[in-house]
Amino acid sequence: MQLEPVSQRVMNLAHFVEQAAMRHPQAMALAWGDQQWNWREMNARINAMAYALVHDFAVLKGDRIIVQSTNCNQMFESMLACFRIGAIWVPANFRGSPDDLDWMASSSGAVGLICHADFPEHAKKLQTKVNFTLAIGAADFAADYDALVSKHSGAITPLVAVDYHDPCWFFFTSGSTGKPKAVVLTHGHMAFVVTNHLADLMPATTEQDVSLVVAPLSHGAGVHALVQVARGVASILPKTSRFDPHEIWRLVEKYQVSNMFTVPTILKILIEHPAVDQVDHSSLRYVIYAGAPMYQVDQENALAKIGLVLVQYFGLGEVTGNITVLPAHLHHKSGSSQSGSCGYARTGMQVQIQDKQGAELPVGETGEICVIGPAVFKGYWNNPAANAQAFRDGWFRTGDVGHMDQQGFFYITGRESDMYISGGSNIYPREIEEKILQHADINEVAVIGIADAKWGEVGVAICVAREGVTVANLDIEEFLSGKIASYKMPKQFTFWPELPKSAYGKITKKLVKEQYFANSADQEHSE
Repeated sequence: MQLEPVSQRVMNLAHFVEQAAMRHPQAMALAWGDQQWNWREMNARINAMAYALVHDFAVLKGDRIIVQSTNCNQMFESMLACFRIGAIWVPANFRGSPDDLDWMASSSGAVGLICHADFPEHAKKLQTKVNFTLAIGAADFAADYDALVSKHSGAITPLVAVDYHDPCWFFFTSGSTGKPKAVVLTHGHMAFVVTNHLADLMPATTEQDVSLVVAPLSHGAGVHALVQVARGVASILPKTSRFDPHEIWRLVEKYQVSNMFTVPTILKILIEHPAVDQVDHSSLRYVIYAGAPMYQVDQENALAKIGLVLVQYFGLGEVTGNITVLPAHLHHKSGSSQSGSCGYARTGMQVQIQDKQGAELPVGETGEICVIGPAVFKGYWNNPAANAQAFRDGWFRTGDVGHMDQQGFFYITGRESDMYISGGSNIYPREIEEKILQHADINEVAVIGIADAKWGEVGVAICVAREGVTVANLDIEEFLSGKIASYKMPKQFTFWPELPKSAYGKITKKLVKEQYFANSADQEHSE
């Protein structure tokens, strides 16, 4: 007998904050600067904003609400208010331009905008594109967010019924190739992600924990914050959007922070800042980093400073971070069996190394990392061409290249788009970068491939020396001699004061290449 599913009804994700308010009404939910809210107050504010969206602005289930804001309590609340009424939260990278926001609003079909007062030009750009705008903070371009919360204080907005595949969040990709795409995350899918994060990244997390938000809530930090709500964990927001390592470490000590989420480049800055040795950070249990692999030398420096609290996960926005995990106890010094690994497959997920035809490759062979499982997104919004390219036989193709060892640990070689072919040989920059970073006087590096008449492509190593080092005295080619195969040796070594980074603190080859060619053009013009 064949059974048809009776229902795909799932919990509305906003029920997490209701549960926290029932269990821990007086416990701190959020701190931002000198302000604090307990779970009862936070739930009340979310209810009030949800009521305003429905009754003042006629927002319906499935409507998209775009948010342009730095981290603040209102941005945090807007996520759960949208979830509560079945609307779709569309957070923007606050560092994006008005044109970037216009693209996101148009491609998502947003009906409303919640915009921080610091971004009047963004609001102006969208004034004819959306039905309404709310302003966070004092602004003359829209209705005041907090005034509406006060107006509807005490209102109760029923949780809208949702099914597994009902969208709750459009998670825009960074747009490393082409325009950013809206990754569709759903209520059912995100419930699995939250459960998986608690199981694989932060086991034994309880309401006694405290989380520090180091990155923008619009992306991975927002997912991390939602996980904290599920366990009634307090989240701490730094007062300003300006990254201040001293302030981060001060907050760790003040609130006895036990977990935080960041990216490798930001973690590197935190570990190398003098404040790490000036505060008590013994409360830390999980320092989670993702978004890019962390170079081995930086891992070792972090382990020496803060101990075995590092947790690495590998995963794109399309899989909401749920591909692999390397837990704290498996972070070892170089030379261990899993040295350089990004970990093993996340619980409930299956990961394969595949060739260009989609066949699974044997252990040790290099190919594309592909994944299936409940954390894989529903698809790109209104983009069938991108969906067709991203999936093959049900497997999501990450575009990352790597291999797997006999024990099921995965190793990322690099992005397929980063690979270059020199003299007929495939060259993946990450291996070369790891070797260069072993030089005591090199702080950052990016290796890119550029066109070459003889070899097809050759490597260029762009290095950043440590402060106070005279670059004229550095011979990186001599240092690399004997450490890598001769055909992998970059044909050019150059030094920059710093490498360009994305809005989320990641070094991206797209930005590096753009700056490299811009510098080359400027040099040719000056000559």
